[in-house]
Amino acid sequence: MVNFNGSLLSIADSKLTVNNRGYKYGDALFETLKVVNGKILFWEDHYFRLMASMRILRMDIPMNFTMEFLEAEILKTLEANNLLQASARVRLNVDRGEGGKYTPASNAKVGYNISVEAHDNPFYTIDPQTSYIVDLYKDYFVAPGLLSGLKSNNKAIQVIGSIYAKENDFDNCLVLNTNKSVIEALNGNLFLVKGTHIKTPPLEDGCLKGIMRKQILELLSKDLNVTAEEASISPFELQKADELFVTNVIKGIMPITKYRKKEFKNDFAQSLITKLNAKLRLV
Repeated sequence: MVNFNGSLLSIADSKLTVNNRGYKYGDALFETLKVVNGKILFWEDHYFRLMASMRILRMDIPMNFTMEFLEAEILKTLEANNLLQASARVRLNVDRGEGGKYTPASNAKVGYNISVEAHDNPFYTIDPQTSYIVDLYKDYFVAPGLLSGLKSNNKAIQVIGSIYAKENDFDNCLVLNTNKSVIEALNGNLFLVKGTHIKTPPLEDGCLKGIMRKQILELLSKDLNVTAEEASISPFELQKADELFVTNVIKGIMPITKYRKKEFKNDFAQSLITKLNAKLRLV
């Protein structure tokens, strides 16, 4: 069952029309959520990112789009799919409805839909035996700036980059901006570890304002044994790093095991994911 503007419908009955602006122009935003036994992980962060993104896209935010309302709609959808007491992946999609060309029609109204699927692991884990091989994706580049960091439906680079990775037997690829700085992976934020210093690209470089990125930066800020900064990363730094890892809300932390000829360990990532799980048990 899919939640379509508050109504629970079968997938067959919930189809968008060809005039939907999210379909026609990518005029839509989404949040990917992890829910465990009815608890939406980092829900407040997701909600405020969505609201900020809607304002940037100049969407008229409906009065009923409160944090409590959307949470209730998500939980209602999970219950309808028998996933309320399980681990689940949720996609909350918000679009500007129908009407207009590039300029929305004056009566275009924001709508939403929610889809859910089972997820296999309620905890964040790292399998030390799993390889995770990446390379640079250099066919297209991302423009620096906050607009590039929105979680919008305009994901052409992620789609064709993922196809490129699959064709070349990579598990992921790292994305560059037009200044040739490494900004993120195709499906998450990038962290670089060198000794006791950790770097992640700043939002101004064009990377996603990731929810898990925020959690990791908060954990690092409390660790007196390391220093963390948001700073541009050059491709030349990658092979000099001790560790590289990718973060997102669904997987948590994914250590990169190999980039070109350089192989990496994952000791720091392992210690970090232990702290992350401990934090989740406390909130």
